[in-house]
Amino acid sequence: MLKNVFIPIHRAGWPFIGAAVAGAVLLSFLWAPLFWIGLLVAAFCTFFFRDPERVVPMRSGLLVSPADGLVSAVEPAVPPPELGMGDSLRPRISVFLSVFDVHINRVPADGTISALAYRKGTFVNASLDKASEQNERQSVRMTTPDGRDIAFVQIAGLIARRIICDLVQGQSVRAGERFGLIRFGSRTDVYLPEDVAPLVAPGQRMIGGETVIADLASKEETRGGEVR
Repeated sequence: MLKNVFIPIHRAGWPFIGAAVAGAVLLSFLWAPLFWIGLLVAAFCTFFFRDPERVVPMRSGLLVSPADGLVSAVEPAVPPPELGMGDSLRPRISVFLSVFDVHINRVPADGTISALAYRKGTFVNASLDKASEQNERQSVRMTTPDGRDIAFVQIAGLIARRIICDLVQGQSVRAGERFGLIRFGSRTDVYLPEDVAPLVAPGQRMIGGETVIADLASKEETRGGEVR
């Protein structure tokens, strides 16, 4: 019960929380009601930077969602050219994170980090298709234990201005591990191997590190979805 109430806060959030509390105290000397406004800002920062534990499905071949949020698109696309994965279309799953979602990013599968590439860009609404091409992004290429490459990309959003990625090239990672975050609204894309079908549909809500988005060992066709 206490774990559901006292959710850990990511270290990147403490400067914002501390600044909001300090601002609330200082503003209270100007006008008392401003203190409560400052506390509301501090509460929002605490909520935004929450870092809950997740139960990661442990089976070889499973890919889990790298982020909380809604699946905004499932479509074929070419991976970011800076990763050197060629020009072939791959299934891409895009997860849009609103300011109310947990913003901790998690590694989608076991493997080794093969390449990292950061690219500056614009800050259009992350829910739009063009965000994958135009927005600021941090791209990651990883190789799974069976030798297949996948990619996942952190994409800044309309009000996001900071991408944090703690990975390094050559690092061994496990599915569900935390690897970074994007501040204040964003999007995360996953590029699957060409022969792997997405197991989620647009409109589905993802839980980072828990929701299975694909199975490298399955021959199942791409799943559809409907609202009921």
